[in-house]
Amino acid sequence: MVKPIELSNVTKAYLEEYQRILKKMMQGMTYVTITCSISENFIKQIIPHQVAAIQMSENVLRYTTNIPVQDLALEIIRTHTEMLESLEAIQNRCCVVQNSEYELYEYMCAYKEITEAMFNCMCAPPVSNSININYLREMIVHHQGGIRLAQNVLRFCICQELIPILKCMIQTLCEQLEEMEKLLDSLQNCDCEC
Repeated sequence: MVKPIELSNVTKAYLEEYQRILKKMMQGMTYVTITCSISENFIKQIIPHQVAAIQMSENVLRYTTNIPVQDLALEIIRTHTEMLESLEAIQNRCCVVQNSEYELYEYMCAYKEITEAMFNCMCAPPVSNSININYLREMIVHHQGGIRLAQNVLRFCICQELIPILKCMIQTLCEQLEEMEKLLDSLQNCDCEC
């Protein structure tokens, strides 16, 4: 039987805040009053996801001394704040684009599948005493979920103002995801050598 690793008090404090942010994100993304507008539903559902990325990055910045992780966290805060502001700016206009019951059903089925997979992975990530590694593992799953959620909504007839925001979101998340995966590999390799 593998003995569980003993976590430092700093790692415990980081993980407690992460769990608080995650719980709030899951509630915000799950308990949304669904309307006949996929555009409106998506915006209401993705806002807590964006807020969580910002808060998770602020959380790691309290603890990390790793400059590439700091730079990444600051970049995530900047880009997700911009996306959040863009979504909030069009929210009231996008609710006028309505969808059929069938489209709404298809959208919600895929949404539930994507979010359940993301929530499950984010609730039980492999944990180490490296806050940097923990953060990257959490954010990788978060970004993968965000990409899938944006791709899902693009399959439907949605508000025209939302389309360029979604395309920009997918591109940004993919670029950050690639950067995180490289950074995680380098940190894990360094961790093994030490």
